[in-house]
Amino acid sequence: MNHSNLSGEFYLQQLVYIDENIKDLTNLYLSSTPIQERIKHFFNLYVLEVEELLSKNSRKGFISKFPKVLIGTKVTVLYDEDDETEDFVICLPDQSDPDRGFISFLSPVGRQLLLRKLGEQLSLKIPTGDLQLTIKEISFVGDPFDMEEQYKEA
Repeated sequence: MNHSNLSGEFYLQQLVYIDENIKDLTNLYLSSTPIQERIKHFFNLYVLEVEELLSKNSRKGFISKFPKVLIGTKVTVLYDEDDETEDFVICLPDQSDPDRGFISFLSPVGRQLLLRKLGEQLSLKIPTGDLQLTIKEISFVGDPFDMEEQYKEA
């Protein structure tokens, strides 16, 4: 099966996962997000974005373009100041491996990238200050654990 064909199924499963684990995910969100950065109805907003993406791509049966950063996407950011790029795979908290670029959507950087649009410029808040960056590319990768298995098989 084509990798892109898996995207629709991946996001359907993600919606089920969020629905089944909403209490735990909400507790994680509340405990990892400073009060001033919390977004009311955070998970509802995310679910609505995923549902809209699935609806727009329902005829094709797969998602070919990702206009926003979602869990399961790789986002390439361009740091405006030094013209360098960096890739992040946005994942669930238990899949996080920052050394390999897999960051939780609940991490400080992951939260700031989630739901950002392709081409969007933003000021990323980090402990040492702010970094100006642009979202250069968004692509589907799915589950980081599935990615590891694909690399092992290759």
